[in-house]
Amino acid sequence: MAKKRSKRRTHLGAHNPAAPTAVTGHINTKDPKSMVIRMGAGEVGTSISQLAADVRRVMEPGTASRLKERKANRLRDYVTMCGPLGVSHLLLFSRSESGNTNMRLAITPRGPTFHFRVEKYSLTKDVRRAQRHPKGGGKEYITPPLLVMNNFTNPNSDHTSKVPRHLESLTTTAFQSLFPPINPQRAPLKSIRRVLLLNREQSPEDDGTFIVNFRHYAITTKPVGLSKPLRRLNAAEKLLKSSKSKKGQLPNLGKLKDISEFMIGGENGAGYETDNTSGSEYETDAEVEVLETSARKVHSSNKPRQAQNEDGSDDEDGDTGRKDNVERRAVKLVELGPRMKLRMTKVEEGLCSGKVMWHEYVHKTREEIRELEKKWEQRRKDKEARKKEQKANVERKKAAKEANKQQQQQQGKKGQQEEEEDDDEDMEDYDSDLYEYGYDGDDKGFDSEGLAGDAEEQVNSKMEEDGEWEDEEEEIADGNKQGKRKAFKK
Repeated sequence: MAKKRSKRRTHLGAHNPAAPTAVTGHINTKDPKSMVIRMGAGEVGTSISQLAADVRRVMEPGTASRLKERKANRLRDYVTMCGPLGVSHLLLFSRSESGNTNMRLAITPRGPTFHFRVEKYSLTKDVRRAQRHPKGGGKEYITPPLLVMNNFTNPNSDHTSKVPRHLESLTTTAFQSLFPPINPQRAPLKSIRRVLLLNREQSPEDDGTFIVNFRHYAITTKPVGLSKPLRRLNAAEKLLKSSKSKKGQLPNLGKLKDISEFMIGGENGAGYETDNTSGSEYETDAEVEVLETSARKVHSSNKPRQAQNEDGSDDEDGDTGRKDNVERRAVKLVELGPRMKLRMTKVEEGLCSGKVMWHEYVHKTREEIRELEKKWEQRRKDKEARKKEQKANVERKKAAKEANKQQQQQQGKKGQQEEEEDDDEDMEDYDSDLYEYGYDGDDKGFDSEGLAGDAEEQVNSKMEEDGEWEDEEEEIADGNKQGKRKAFKK
């Protein structure tokens, strides 16, 4: 009989890998996690709901992809679950009464919180509809994106600027902490499939605005220096080794006499053309040299020298095997969406509450700032006093509950002792009834009929003293004989 499996995959004690690889799509337990939430659920409208779903797609895999909001849910409900689930960031989308779309970036559990107004946005479906060859829906979302930030810090800013230097550094740190860090020396190229670009618009004059453009791209690469027919053959060769459907993706060579006709473009072809010789070049953002990953055989320890000779590592220059695996590829970015134009309006010290650290429209003087500091200090002291009072009340209630419990236990013991004493008294009464008439070990003194038997015994003893018991015995004996004769006649 098969052994019953113990469910430990999703429960406490599961043997989860400590540092899973990025290629498999499993995130590390120490990586940041986020929740993208619609505040008000159905009240925000279909467009903002779709925008929240698109941003949730951007934050994968370290986000709650299947989160279902309800209209009755409040912010404290989500904040309460951030600790047990290990959520480090909250992205809150909402709509104001005037119709403005707002986004809040909050860092749990103690803040700060950045308030943005979404001035313009385009959904993912709109971006795909505008493209001729849209990309997406593959393996791009199993790994976190590469975060690229531009112009977030101004070299000329200081603490007296309208956008102070510490605010720029704080915003940079907040956005950087959204995704796990990437080590360029150790991260495999296959794990970097997307790019999230955050570009801050630099205003010509220091007007105190902080505007960020949000863009999301997929990274695509193609080999450089090959003609289009050769690229199709290369793709067909890779397709034959895979398990995908090959229908409609292989080149049709049925009407050609030779492979050369396919390479030069038919009988009247212009000849073999590459990207450099043809009139239309492949539009590319950059060209890089990529070291192809090829499987290497594991040789035994007895033949290490032979393995090195086969790999070509004993050449004079030492780069023969390396040069064969280097391939020049063109890198191109394809936009996935969504697009957003975010304008920062306010920064709060706490989690969606607390002291206002910066405001775009409201500016305070030093005296007003001091007064606010005093008010916040007083609030902090009152809060600590309330916490101490609540703690004392909890301790007092615990002590009273413990005392009540001990008192009930003592009362229970006392009642048990009283019951045992009552049982002892009953046993004494029972014993006096049994041996009232001198039970000396003979069955004659045993009272089996209660008080009625005791009275009858007294009458019999009195009749025996008066000599009346002998006559009574004779009458009883004669009655028994007559009864036996009648039974025998019958």
